[in-house]
Amino acid sequence: MNLPVYATAGQRVWYYGFRVICGLIYFFLLAPIIVIIPLSFNAQDFFTFTPEMLRLDPAGYSTKHYVDFFTNPDWQGPLWNSLAIAPVATLIAVTLGTLAAVGLSQSHVPFRRAIMAILISPMIVPLIISAAGMYFFYSRIGLQGTYWGVVLAHAALGIPFVIITVTATLVSFDRSLVRAAAMMGAGPLWTFFKVQMPLIMPGVVAGGLFAFVTSFDEVVVVLFLGAAGQKTLPWQMFTGLREQISPTILAAATVLIVVSVVLLATLEILRRRSERLRGMSPG
Repeated sequence: MNLPVYATAGQRVWYYGFRVICGLIYFFLLAPIIVIIPLSFNAQDFFTFTPEMLRLDPAGYSTKHYVDFFTNPDWQGPLWNSLAIAPVATLIAVTLGTLAAVGLSQSHVPFRRAIMAILISPMIVPLIISAAGMYFFYSRIGLQGTYWGVVLAHAALGIPFVIITVTATLVSFDRSLVRAAAMMGAGPLWTFFKVQMPLIMPGVVAGGLFAFVTSFDEVVVVLFLGAAGQKTLPWQMFTGLREQISPTILAAATVLIVVSVVLLATLEILRRRSERLRGMSPG
């Protein structure tokens, strides 16, 4: 939106001042993240910019930290553990979260608000409290220190994101389509998969991406519930910062930043697709 020619001096000051304030906020939020990327190419084992890097000397830059990240078993093991845990936790979270959102969207369900509050409570309760509670519960049933214990814990953390995104998509869903399908003789399952699911799919996928990121980046629950065999990439990064201060952490962090940017771009594409499907944007 451009500033109109008839704007007053005060409106012009606010127009440009507001953009300066927004730019400063963005810089404050992004600068600590962006600075990691050039540091990950440091030719030295330092966490600071060397004189060669500041002079833009090619000798000051190297990809050795990335080579170490993709070849060192100390990093590859946790990476593959994260890739083995996060997709399964995401699948469980998407399945249960979508069913819960669809069920709670029905007006005849009793105590909908109370049930919704309970289901999204993992987003509200401090993570350290949830992790401690899961630890005592899992230790009693024998899941503490197991693969499925970590997967189920991550799925529980991801379900609220799926419920919220799918519920937001269902707000604009035309329920007359479900009634029309039922009048044509379609069963509930056929109606759900052929009529309802294609229209709410952007919300389901968006919730799944949030659940995946939550599982892939989570470290507190893994520290409480995981054993040595379930060491994930965030756990390894935390250990590296606490014990050995490995510069490979910078390369790992850059990889995570790139993955996050790709997922955010995917979410934006899904949002625009959802708006087109609902007729909210012309193209």
